[in-house]
Amino acid sequence: MSYQKLQPGTSGAISQLASMQAVVCHGPKDYRLETVDMPVIGANELLISIAACGICASDCKCHSGAKMFWGGDGQPSWVKAPVIPGHEFFGYVEALGEGAAEHFGVEKGDRVIAEQIVPCGKCRFCTSGKYWMCEVHNIFGFQRIVADGGMADYMRLPPTARVHRIPDGIPLEDAAIIEPLSCAIHTVNRGEIQLDDVVVIAGAGPLGLMMVQVAALKTPKKLIVIDLVPERLALAKQYGADVVINPKAENADAIVKGLTGGYGCDVYIETTGVPAGVTQGLDMIRKLGRFVEFSVFGSETSADWSIIGDRKELDVRGAHLGPYCYPVAIDLLARGLVTSKGIVTHDFPLTEWERAFALANSLDSIKVLLKPQPRS
Repeated sequence: MSYQKLQPGTSGAISQLASMQAVVCHGPKDYRLETVDMPVIGANELLISIAACGICASDCKCHSGAKMFWGGDGQPSWVKAPVIPGHEFFGYVEALGEGAAEHFGVEKGDRVIAEQIVPCGKCRFCTSGKYWMCEVHNIFGFQRIVADGGMADYMRLPPTARVHRIPDGIPLEDAAIIEPLSCAIHTVNRGEIQLDDVVVIAGAGPLGLMMVQVAALKTPKKLIVIDLVPERLALAKQYGADVVINPKAENADAIVKGLTGGYGCDVYIETTGVPAGVTQGLDMIRKLGRFVEFSVFGSETSADWSIIGDRKELDVRGAHLGPYCYPVAIDLLARGLVTSKGIVTHDFPLTEWERAFALANSLDSIKVLLKPQPRS
């Protein structure tokens, strides 16, 4: 993998740096820390120094070789290796290509974040305002060069990137969760939670715990969280859950039915990433309920689809990325209504990426950050 040097004459150029460190994905279970050339920025592009980059469950599943990333059975690979991974990043503007200051409304030194998708701006979804479903669908950290990610010292933001400024008062750890928090907000919004709803969130990982905080702001009649890890359930309780359930020790379906007169929950948000989370929800949700699916699965999930149609006439909704939610996430963090405290549990320098990935792919952490070039 190779990059050219930053072009001379670029505003704020740091041409004395010809190379940088980056984690480079070459294939499943073939990630390496390498020294690579600095990325080139052109007109209406930004160069940012990465302050922090979170490791997502999808990063772990990509690393392990999940089919949805690498294809198989006649399907091509979605990942275009070699590529620098990482889509949960934020950083500081270090250099601006011609016109970039006006194009993005930022200046050198600003803290910024780009949404995880790099929309093409031309397909039917982009031109109708539904850019997060872009047909080309380049996501930072999965498609080389056009969308290299944030597990590096520096990163290029192309002209179609959707960039947002981060206020100075937001702490580093809070800034580092803006991307997943935006996804959480979009997912909760898809549930259309009403004041008299009983809401179940299955899975209290990083995204689930952010969804708990956002759902609590909707003030449903009852907010229930299901997870296997007692420490995560305790956090969910702190964040506003009324009831927490460990299905290893308790009958989750019986508890939810008992709290709803036997009907089941009104809204079920699935964020476990395991098949049992899906089938559990189909049993637990009431007739005419709203089932929101967020997870990225490492394998196929089987379910009795007659439950969806013939038996319950469910409204099944997907939730993908965080469209139009970044400004909301930044505002909630700035006002202290949502927090990363308890969620961001570990951070590592880029040189310790292997340890960071192993920890992120375990139950010994919640959210793990890489900090290539942290600043105070």
